[in-house]
Amino acid sequence: MSPLCSLGGWRDGAFAAARVAAGAPAAPRSVPRAGSAGRGAQPHSASPSPSRRVHWGQISGDGLEKVGSGWGLRWESLFHVGAASPPTPHAPASRGEERDGPRGAAGAKEEMEISAAAWLAALRRAGAGEMQVEDGDQRRGKASCTAGRDAGGGPVTTMLQHHGKPWRSMCKGLVLGTLLTSFMLLLYSYAVPPLQVSMTEIPIPYSCSSSPAQAKGRAVANGTRSPAGGGCRPKLDIMFMKTHKTASSTILNILFRFGEKHRLKFAFPNGRNDFYYPSYFERSQVQHYRPGMCFNIICNHMRFHYQEVRKLLPADTTFVTVLRDPAYLFESSFHYFGRVIPLTWKLPGEDKLAEFLRDPWHYYDPNGFNAHYLLNLLFFDLGYDNNMNADSPLVEQHIQEIDRRFHLVMLLEYFDESLVLLKDLLCWQLEDILYFKLNARKGSTISRLTPELYEKATSWNLIDAKLYRYFNATFWRKVEAYGRERMAKDVAELQQENEKMKSICIDGGHAVDASAIQESSMQPWQPLGEKSILGYNLKKKINKKHQKLCRKMLTPEIQYLTDLGVNLWITKLWSWVRDFLKW
Repeated sequence: MSPLCSLGGWRDGAFAAARVAAGAPAAPRSVPRAGSAGRGAQPHSASPSPSRRVHWGQISGDGLEKVGSGWGLRWESLFHVGAASPPTPHAPASRGEERDGPRGAAGAKEEMEISAAAWLAALRRAGAGEMQVEDGDQRRGKASCTAGRDAGGGPVTTMLQHHGKPWRSMCKGLVLGTLLTSFMLLLYSYAVPPLQVSMTEIPIPYSCSSSPAQAKGRAVANGTRSPAGGGCRPKLDIMFMKTHKTASSTILNILFRFGEKHRLKFAFPNGRNDFYYPSYFERSQVQHYRPGMCFNIICNHMRFHYQEVRKLLPADTTFVTVLRDPAYLFESSFHYFGRVIPLTWKLPGEDKLAEFLRDPWHYYDPNGFNAHYLLNLLFFDLGYDNNMNADSPLVEQHIQEIDRRFHLVMLLEYFDESLVLLKDLLCWQLEDILYFKLNARKGSTISRLTPELYEKATSWNLIDAKLYRYFNATFWRKVEAYGRERMAKDVAELQQENEKMKSICIDGGHAVDASAIQESSMQPWQPLGEKSILGYNLKKKINKKHQKLCRKMLTPEIQYLTDLGVNLWITKLWSWVRDFLKW
């Protein structure tokens, strides 16, 4: 007979057997309730209830602990002691406490004198099925055990009958507690950047290039090749200011591939895929950063802080960024980030964009959570106040400052021309700027801006509009300096090579809906609550020469960062929470 087949019956049998083994008389079938004289003593059955408490007096604690640990259970839980601990030796009984003996205090004293050796011997015999005491309590114990087996339950089943509900409640509490803790930790990690610690300033070398010859000469915006055709050396130290909703993920893929090819050192964020945006960039946010360390490339999302970036990168670093027509950028940002901008939740109607632009100041709050996504987002990303008056002279001063700091400002609307200028600026090869369009939205999620909405969006983002107009003019001056015919020829060559790579790498030759992507490693990051970002399927049969390149060109940002060894625990935790909650 198993010692755990029925806790109540086994307890009575073991208790009676121990009494007999110790030379004490067996307990009668009924006993008066302690303290019941004033109410009229009522006999009650001696068979225990699940809540019955047994106190073990002077029984050896060490011996019981060994037996209990051998079963892998708490001794108290086997005998339903509950929250109350066994009394210390000779401790007085608490009020309302039940006794198994018929003699009241005398019976209790007798029970407390049962030796530990007798108890342990009885327990061993109970476990081996050797108990033969013909006492009513023991017979009830046997019956309980038999009933437990006949019902199809074993020791564990019977225990679960007693303890199932508390265990289920405990498990639910643990799961909910874990989820809540993870969610709060995630919110804290996203909201609070790492503590900025004062650091010893150590000068950064002029160049972090491995070859001294590569460090010669500063970046020149409109071509670095000598007129004599002597060629130039590739620029390896690059700061790419990654702005939002400007095809910057495609440029990031180009930089990742170039950095891997030349074994360059990236300054990556620690814990997530951005530098604690929308907080300003700080060097302490860089993974494995130590003062004086040399980095070649920094390119993840940040809120630009020029002085901090300058202390991280060498003096010969080339600064590059990309802009987009503010009206279309606003439309893209409004839809992509809408679910994480509480200001948009109260917008009535189906066309929330049109409703917002009808009277922006009715809905917009400069202090609202994530409100920066709704006004002059480019200006904000570049480190300036996006809520300042567009007519302030500071706006023009800041634009001039951006022009001085950045060697090239690309334009999304002229993406291929921008890449040709980038290739010329950095002295790269055509193969270095090949690309597939990443993180593109499917057409059904794009709002078609009418001329009226376009004007409203432009007027609402007036600072960004001024910024874009300024760098649109400088862009075409660079194209003129490069040569329009030469530009047209190089753009055609780039497009031709891109089409060739599509036919080699992409199954079907085009992007597909997220639900049609076959490999999880090719799944792009999706906005909250929808699957609007397209991705690609890699061809099954690709020649050996292009296999590695094809996969890298199609790998989304998060997966590529993981491949490069970036610590993304916060991003992955957020992804897990989203998957669990079906967001």
